[in-house]
Amino acid sequence: MSGKIEGLVLVENKVFYDSRGFFKETFRQSRLDELLGRKVDFVQDNESLSRKGVIRGLHFQTYPHAQAKLVRCAFGSVLDVAVDLREGSPTYGQWQAFELSSENGSSLYIPEGLAHGFMALTDDAVLSYKVTDYYAPECDGGILWNDPEIAVDWRINGGEPIISDKDRALPRLAQLGRIRWN
Repeated sequence: MSGKIEGLVLVENKVFYDSRGFFKETFRQSRLDELLGRKVDFVQDNESLSRKGVIRGLHFQTYPHAQAKLVRCAFGSVLDVAVDLREGSPTYGQWQAFELSSENGSSLYIPEGLAHGFMALTDDAVLSYKVTDYYAPECDGGILWNDPEIAVDWRINGGEPIISDKDRALPRLAQLGRIRWN
């Protein structure tokens, strides 16, 4: 990890606890627009359930269906990772990670041109995310979760992560070639 990746924004939502449990506002369009300095329109919501040690990613969609995402952990805790794949960006090939949890209530805005992945830090971690374009299999892409050129610190601590066959077969960053985002 190096410098801050441009456009990647942690949205710290307030969580209000009392004897009954908690209340949190998980999304407010006007607040996100203010943080980003522009309006973003979401068209689809997705959700995944993962057990502890599962790594999903690093995924992206390309032109003409490139996606920005707003992700949050609805239950449990995840290490959420974004990798900059925008050619010419000063942080190309670099990553940033954030712990998202149902407790901290934070969301992460991931702009087009970044790969996204996460590792479940707890059992039954539920990741919920909004996207700005529909899933398009012909535009689906990804990079290998453990590419040594990127060297994401997944905080595995000696354990063996659970990775899908599809994600194990993803190319390394050096094998991607030129990607069109818009």
